[in-house]
Amino acid sequence: MSEGMKPTLLAGAALLLVAAAPVKKDPPFASVQPELLGMPGSLSNAWADFDNDGDLDLAVSLKSGEIRLYRNDKGALTSIGAAMGLPAAGGEFRALSWGDFDADGWIDLLAGSSLPEKPTAVFHNKAGKGFENVAAEIGLTIPGRASRQNNWIDYDNDGDLDLYATNRMGPNQLFRNDGGKFVQVFADGGPTVFRSTVGACWLDYDKDGDIDLFLANQSGKADSLYRNDGSAFVDVAPQLGMDQPARSPEDGGVGCAVGDYDNDGNLDLFVPNYGHNTLWRGDGKGGFANTAQAMGVGLENHAVGAAWGDYDNDGFVDLSVMSYEGPPNQQTPLDSLFHNDGGKGFTNVLTKGGPLDAGDHGVVWVDYDRDGALDLSVTRGYSPVGGHFLFRNLLPKAQARQSLQVTVLDAKGRFTQQGAEVRVYAPGGKLLGTGQVSTGGGYGAQGATPVHFGLPATAKVNVEVTFMSASGRKAQTVRNVDVGAYAGKALVVRRAP
Repeated sequence: MSEGMKPTLLAGAALLLVAAAPVKKDPPFASVQPELLGMPGSLSNAWADFDNDGDLDLAVSLKSGEIRLYRNDKGALTSIGAAMGLPAAGGEFRALSWGDFDADGWIDLLAGSSLPEKPTAVFHNKAGKGFENVAAEIGLTIPGRASRQNNWIDYDNDGDLDLYATNRMGPNQLFRNDGGKFVQVFADGGPTVFRSTVGACWLDYDKDGDIDLFLANQSGKADSLYRNDGSAFVDVAPQLGMDQPARSPEDGGVGCAVGDYDNDGNLDLFVPNYGHNTLWRGDGKGGFANTAQAMGVGLENHAVGAAWGDYDNDGFVDLSVMSYEGPPNQQTPLDSLFHNDGGKGFTNVLTKGGPLDAGDHGVVWVDYDRDGALDLSVTRGYSPVGGHFLFRNLLPKAQARQSLQVTVLDAKGRFTQQGAEVRVYAPGGKLLGTGQVSTGGGYGAQGATPVHFGLPATAKVNVEVTFMSASGRKAQTVRNVDVGAYAGKALVVRRAP
C-alpha cells in the first residue's frame, strides 16, 4: 500500500463508521388533539380531577387572560372553561394550582396573577358544576403580586391546606387557613422574603414531621431552604451549601422538582436554572450534595421547569426539563428528557427539534388515559406556534401495566395530604421506589395527581405512606398489594383517624 492511498482509505473507513452509527430516536409518544390544544401564549398547566369522575382534567392559563379547562372523558378532552365560569379574557395568570381549601371534597383552583394591578383569583368548585371566584371573601386577592407558583400545603399540621404564594417582583407570602379563611403569617421574617422567587417546593428534608421550604430564586439571588421549626422558619441553605450565592444577575433558579432518583429512600431535589442546573442528592440525614455534573444533568442552559416521572416503567424516575434558546420574541424550545440509567447517570434521549422538543414553560407527567404509562403535558408560551401540548406515551400494553398509581387522601377522603411520602417495597423488603404527593414547584406547573411507580416484573408489593403530624412522622403500610389488580385505577390510601 502506498503512502498516498492511506488518507483516502482512512477517510473511507471514517465514513463507514459514521454511516454505521446508531440513529438517535425519541421515545415513542403521540400528540393528543393538537388542533384543540395548539393555542399560542400558553403558560401554566395544572391537572386534577375536578368533577370526581376518576379522570384527571387539565387547566391551562393563556396570555390573553383566558383559563381553559378541559374535561377528560376517558382520554378525550373537551374545552369547558367558559361554560364553568372561568375567565375567557383579561390580564394573564401565570400560576394555576389545584387545592381543596375548604375541605369539602371538591378540588378548587387558584390562579395567581402575573400583573401587580390584577388580583389573584380563587375559583371555588361548586360540586363539579361550576366555579365562583371567592378570593376576596377568603382573603387571597394578594395584591401587587407577580405570580409564578403557588403551593397548597399544611405547613402547621392542623389538618387544612395553607397557601404559599411566590412573588417574582416582591416578597413571598405564607397564608394560614383558619376555617376556610386565610390570614398572612410570618410577615416579618422568613419565609416572607423578596428574592425574585419563581419556584417553590416543600419537603420534610430533616425528617421531623413537618414540611420545609426550598426556594428557587431568580435574578442572581441566592436560593433558600427554610427549615420549618413551627414557630419560625430558618434559612439553612448557606450552612448546607445550597444557596448558590455567586451567580451573575442574569442567572438563577427557576423551578424545583422533588424525587428519589437513586432509589435510596431519600428525597432529592432538581433545580432547573438560568445557568448550570443543580441536582441536590439527599443523604437522609438533612444534608445534600450537588451531583448534577456527575450524573449528566448539570447543563448550562436557560431551563424553566422540570418534572420527575418514570416514563418507561423501569423502576427509576426520569427527568423532563423545559428550556429555551434565542433572543426575546424569537425563543425556541431546547428541552431535555433525561433517561435515568439505573440511578448511575442520565442520558438525554430527545433530539433537538424533535416532536417532544415542544415546551418552554410548565411540564407535568400525568397518566391522563389511565393505561399505566406516564404521558407528558407541556406548555409553550413564547412562540406563535405555541400551545399546551399533551403527548400520549405509546409503551406496549404489558409494559404500561408494570406500574402502580397511589392516591393519598386524608381520613375523610379528601386530597389534602400534599408533602406525604410514598414508598413501595418488594415482599422481601427491598425498596423499589420513593415518591412524594406533590406540593407544586415548577414554573407554572402543578398537579393534584396520584404518585406513580414503575414496577417491572413485580406482582405484589407493600406500600408505605408517611404522613406529617404535630407529633412527628406517621407511617402506614398496605401489605400484599396485587399490582395487576390496579390496572386502570389507583390504590387509594386514607390517613388513619
